[in-house]
Amino acid sequence: MTAPATTTPDPSRRGEGARRGRGVRAFRTPGGLLSVRVGTRHALVLLLLVAVALLAGVVVIGSGDYPMSPGTVLTTLTGGGTAAQELIVHDLRLPRAIVGLLVGAALGIGGAVFQSVTRNPLGSPDVIGFGQGSAVGALSAIVLFHGSAAETAAGAVVGGLATGAAIYLLAWKRGVHGYRLVLVGIGAAAMLTAANHYLITKADIVDATRAVLWMTGTLDGSSWSQVWPLVAVSVVLVPFTLVHGRRLRMMEMGDDTAYALGVPVERTRVLLMAAAVLLVASATAAAGPITFVSLSAPQLARRITRAPGPNLAASAAMGAVLLCAADLVATRAFGDRQLPAGVVTAVVGGLYLLWLLVSQRRAGRI
Repeated sequence: MTAPATTTPDPSRRGEGARRGRGVRAFRTPGGLLSVRVGTRHALVLLLLVAVALLAGVVVIGSGDYPMSPGTVLTTLTGGGTAAQELIVHDLRLPRAIVGLLVGAALGIGGAVFQSVTRNPLGSPDVIGFGQGSAVGALSAIVLFHGSAAETAAGAVVGGLATGAAIYLLAWKRGVHGYRLVLVGIGAAAMLTAANHYLITKADIVDATRAVLWMTGTLDGSSWSQVWPLVAVSVVLVPFTLVHGRRLRMMEMGDDTAYALGVPVERTRVLLMAAAVLLVASATAAAGPITFVSLSAPQLARRITRAPGPNLAASAAMGAVLLCAADLVATRAFGDRQLPAGVVTAVVGGLYLLWLLVSQRRAGRI
């Protein structure tokens, strides 16, 4: 009788599981309400992105007709500057930098949520209609009601939320499938873009000029009245979204798998989409429809961290870096001709979109 063959463990594979978990730490709150696994590389990249974003914000504050070095800006921010420097920094330039950081972070998180929900790198709010919906709301306030800046911002938020609800309902069929949501959103984006052009053609010259400037997307004219609503929305919705990051990562594996792991899929999807829509709408209300940041920031964050899942915190930091960098390029790279930040993000984002489509096609995914 032949003895059964035995398999000797391969020494090269013996520590494979340990190597995969090397550098990954788990953090849990008391009671297990929040559990986060953070890799060493992910944490280092996140810290680096946050540092770069803050540095970009400091450089933005120091840019302008009265240039200041980063050291002078930091000295002024800590109360050591002259009266003129404090006026320029605190009253004129600091709101612009804060709005840029918060808008970029909101767009980055919103894009990461939608790309995870749709499981599609093209499932970005500015591709599937949510940015266009906010623009319709803002243009309606400008053109139809001659609204103030606050009323325009409120119109953008209402338009974004209404668009989100409409797209979700139209994409619903025993649940919301990612590709169906993308297709419905692209169709809605086309119709909403047509509505935006129609509103501009019906406006008088003053309102049309104001509407076109707003639609370009810019940080010019940012003030503390725009900062505080963004801060309030971010304080509530950013932690809420980060707490649900683990459920979102499970949902990327498919609804059935997420159900098996105890995730209330549809409720989680609705809550996260609502939070992402409100973040994007608030960002659009503050700075106009800044395009392609929500598309590219999550993808760049995922490639740099090399970590699975939505990478919400890294996407927020990457979005802040991209928008502040675009603002610097727009204001400093063309001499006396200053461009809106939305023009730079549109050019860079368009090139990135072409590259993404080519890479996805080569990989056989589209």
